[in-house]
Amino acid sequence: MRQLLVQVPRGCGKNVLDIAKACDGQNLVHFEATGREKPLDVVIVHVPNQKVEKLLGELESLPELHVTLIPRGVIALEPPASEAPQQVKNVQPRSPIEIFLAGLQSVGSWKGFLGYAVAGGIVVWSGLFTNTSYLLVAAMLIAPFAGPAMNTAIATARGDAHLLQRTLLRYFAALAVTILVAWALSLILQQEVVTASMSSTSNVSSVAVLLPLIAGAAGALNLVQSERSSLVSGAAVGMLVAASLAPPAGVVGMASAMGRWDMAVNGLFVLLLQLVGINLSASIVFRMYGLSARGARYDRGKKSVFPAALAVTILALGGLLTWQFSSSPELQRSSRSQRANAEIQKVVNSSNLAQLVEADVRFPSPNIKGQNTLLGTVYVQRKAGVTEPDQQIRDRLTKDIQTHLLQQGFNVTPLVDVSVLEAPNIP
Repeated sequence: MRQLLVQVPRGCGKNVLDIAKACDGQNLVHFEATGREKPLDVVIVHVPNQKVEKLLGELESLPELHVTLIPRGVIALEPPASEAPQQVKNVQPRSPIEIFLAGLQSVGSWKGFLGYAVAGGIVVWSGLFTNTSYLLVAAMLIAPFAGPAMNTAIATARGDAHLLQRTLLRYFAALAVTILVAWALSLILQQEVVTASMSSTSNVSSVAVLLPLIAGAAGALNLVQSERSSLVSGAAVGMLVAASLAPPAGVVGMASAMGRWDMAVNGLFVLLLQLVGINLSASIVFRMYGLSARGARYDRGKKSVFPAALAVTILALGGLLTWQFSSSPELQRSSRSQRANAEIQKVVNSSNLAQLVEADVRFPSPNIKGQNTLLGTVYVQRKAGVTEPDQQIRDRLTKDIQTHLLQQGFNVTPLVDVSVLEAPNIP
């Protein structure tokens, strides 16, 4: 439930009360007051969240209307006291106008916004350069990507082309600043080695699209839910959005400074995938909760913008996924290495020579030019009764694994190192 302070010329207070009652208003208070220039009627109104926009629309017919909307939940209790639990348990989502105005408020000063982008770039570079996971988490909390991403979805849902342009500008400005900061730091410190964090961040999974879709839906749900019905903090949801943006942006800057354009392209792909995925799921959720092209105190939206923007988003997402699955294994390395690991286990387990102890499969960072190197380190233990020399077991399993991976269409150059381990011979 929301509280509104309504100021109207003297004599119009009764009209406000009637409108508020029609909108399920509770604990209504009407009193006379004196403004800076003339007498006023002031009405304190408490209405359910979903009736705020209807109330504002009905009040527009009154002259010289001034409304103060308090964007915090209130608990309006009425007699009898025994019904208090029933009165407060119906918690509703925020009204569309409140969601929209809150999004506009977040489009604030450019200095603070870009300052956070610089700070996020420094922290994410430090985390990637030193392989420090808690610095990457800190960068996700600092990076100001969640606001523009959610506002882009709000602008799409409301069909506001002007807001869409502004939020996209802020989104790409924040990414550009973060990338430039990481690029400059790598250039100044003459970084030449790809770190483990950079390598893992640049490796894209075939299911990478799920993260932005979930992040967009979670971010939208956090904005539309009332503060008393949301079980997840806004910082946590913002971190979820930034988690898919801050590390790839840092990788793009660092890889560009090192001349590793393959990693930079992977990072750019991830950034674009996050934008369209977040916008698709979040804008649909906003529409489901009532955001539309027109509403109380909002007439800038156009009905044609939402389907057009949604169509562009879907086409962009389809294009990115087509690019991903037609460029194997460059944009599927994370999932392809997992699948290769499973295939290696099948080969070893079906062998009559040894049993698998452990297999580690990955795409190395210093890739040899002209080939997709897949590096596999396999540890096996000979089966009971096998008398073949270790070298013969290694050669046979290595050949079998390489042949099997090539037959499965992995489009890689498998470099496999098989080690035969011996169990201790204790009498």
